[in-house]
Amino acid sequence: MEKVILVTAGSRGIGAAICRRAGLEGYRVAVNYHQSEAEANRVVADIVAAGGVANAYRADVTIEDDVVAMFAAIDRDLGPATALVNNAGGGSIVLGKPGVRVDEATRAEMDAMLALNLTSTMMCAREAIKRMSTKRGGKGGAIVNISSDCARRGGVSSRKGGVEGLVLYSAAKAAVDGFTLTLAVEVAEEGIRVNAIRPATILTPAKDIYGKEHVANMAKTIPLGRPGRPEEIADCAMFLLSDKAAFATAAFVDMTGGR
Repeated sequence: MEKVILVTAGSRGIGAAICRRAGLEGYRVAVNYHQSEAEANRVVADIVAAGGVANAYRADVTIEDDVVAMFAAIDRDLGPATALVNNAGGGSIVLGKPGVRVDEATRAEMDAMLALNLTSTMMCAREAIKRMSTKRGGKGGAIVNISSDCARRGGVSSRKGGVEGLVLYSAAKAAVDGFTLTLAVEVAEEGIRVNAIRPATILTPAKDIYGKEHVANMAKTIPLGRPGRPEEIADCAMFLLSDKAAFATAAFVDMTGGR
């Protein structure tokens, strides 16, 4: 069976690291991007240069028509997806600022946070399951959702080096956790495994909005004394997608450095 993987928001950071690692492991790689076309093409070029197969696909994963069209294009170019990493998400990306308190948040900000972190995950999972499910003629597959340690611990107090205003993001990621858990049970008999990774602070371009001082402060809250690297999350994702994790579903891996 050809291994075909879609990584949402695959042009930078964690997504790009997963795409490159998947290419090395023999997957045909669909690199999703919304605005970062040059970065997505660079990831594709790196995979091809290493002997792999990859294409870039522009889609806003909060828009249903974009998601449906992207999966159809992947079917045509690479074959039906056998693996999905729902990596699209974030807080500062939605707000354009580090955070917002719930008593200051607008309905539009709430909706946008849920759309990028939760609804996109649900829609992409829906389309992947249509292709993977043995009840629908598929051969099975695996889904990994990128959640956040904010989903289980809340934000880190600004008095302890954290950022105030992560409440919307934390709520959205907690919903992703709930979706992961129940979806895993729903499709377990259809040859599909569903797991999630909950990273803490990871050094990605998305952290640039906070500044270097913030990243240094957050590192102080991590027992290992440093933020994580995208490649470390990629290693975990590839394990969860692999046959080595064949008995793992409805599982959560906290990649937090002990926080």
